[in-house]
Amino acid sequence: MHSSTDQAGRQAPPGLLDTVSLEITGKDVKELRSAAAQIPPGTRVNITFLGNENMALRVEAARVVRELGFRPVPHVSARRLRSQEDLKDYLAALAEADAVEEIVVIGGDPPEPEGPFPDALSVISTGLLGAHGVRHVNVAGYPEGHPKIDDDVLWKAVEQKWAALREQNLACSVTTQFGFDTGPVVAWIEKLRAREINSPIRVGVPGPAGVQRLLRYARRFGVQSSASVVQKYGLSLTGLLGTAGPNRFVESLETELDTDRHGDVSLHFYTFGGVRATAEWIQNARHE
Repeated sequence: MHSSTDQAGRQAPPGLLDTVSLEITGKDVKELRSAAAQIPPGTRVNITFLGNENMALRVEAARVVRELGFRPVPHVSARRLRSQEDLKDYLAALAEADAVEEIVVIGGDPPEPEGPFPDALSVISTGLLGAHGVRHVNVAGYPEGHPKIDDDVLWKAVEQKWAALREQNLACSVTTQFGFDTGPVVAWIEKLRAREINSPIRVGVPGPAGVQRLLRYARRFGVQSSASVVQKYGLSLTGLLGTAGPNRFVESLETELDTDRHGDVSLHFYTFGGVRATAEWIQNARHE
């Protein structure tokens, strides 16, 4: 799909499926290898920073992503870092694996920091990212809010991170939490643009997965999953044994976005149902 202007003068965005990114864990490397032929070369592949995976596993995953011809985008979880040396060591290891140019910096899940970094801004503010070769930083966005953080705090955090990255001459993108309803996503994008933050936005989308799994992740991350919301997405709370893909969500987003108003927007797929299933869905959707 390509950009076009409709009768109302809306400048539709380029095909949202043209430049997608994917997210994997360090343990998904084998599946990524098996699905590699279905993923376009140069695709951004985010590598999560989970508590049950060590640095060596994450770095090896980033190395394999590069080896397969994709662009590794490792996560750095602020609250999981035990010290500033921990951060330096991880960045140095990523640089050695040629996987440090673009990263994601997030606060992370632990209720209490395991070291000196309470949030993403504290990592960015060290100045260590650019010193180790980072050139592009993705930060988190929450169109439906965060279950443990007030909206005012979230907005202030985005503004501060964006300003800090600009001061360090680092590029910035915003990657959002996934959701089932495009309404909050588009409204959030408009609020971000009203704050004169013009960074590219990657809208989080769950890849095809079992309905029960999708709802489980929704509960975990505070995503709206009422009957009316999931019905818009194509889920049924009574049909929990089925599998659902993001067809309706992507189609709806394409009709609601306006390049002139919303800027650079693309899709980021959370591979809850597996890397191969997500890659196959994207490939099929591109050719429909």
